[in-house]
Amino acid sequence: MIILITGASHTGKTALAQRLLEKYKYPYLSIDHLKMGLIRSGNTELTAMSDDRNLTAYIWPIVREMIKTAVENKQNLIVEGCYIPFDWQKDFDTEYLENIQYYCLVMSEEYIRKHFSDIKKYANTIESRLDDEWCTMESVLTDNAEMLELVQKHNLNHILIEDKYEINIDL
Repeated sequence: MIILITGASHTGKTALAQRLLEKYKYPYLSIDHLKMGLIRSGNTELTAMSDDRNLTAYIWPIVREMIKTAVENKQNLIVEGCYIPFDWQKDFDTEYLENIQYYCLVMSEEYIRKHFSDIKKYANTIESRLDDEWCTMESVLTDNAEMLELVQKHNLNHILIEDKYEINIDL
């Protein structure tokens, strides 16, 4: 089984992937780690600050083929990160899609407004961020509103975090 976890920045994708790894013993791939490896190794002229669309266009074909390889070898894998396109399903035939579960994490406006200090506080729990100054309430509100609109437009599975931050995925 392949588990895809995406969502806006600061929604807890990495934390969820880590919990699933601990519960099910499935390995996980951080797309951010792959991104930084490709950037630091000089395999791309993109940077960590490049536009997300350009990063997705560069990274997704690599991740997509890793997913296909895992499915073909009947391996479990959790893939988490921002660089999963909303039309990801078009890249897979039915036999692959039957082995992929997709989850997009989205925080409601009310949740963000009530819990913004916690969102900032836990931003570095799993992954250290060198520069997180861009993370403002307005940017988090905007990112999550856009994410919700896109998952609804593409009719994708999403988990709306509204009251308290409890995400349970049973595989």
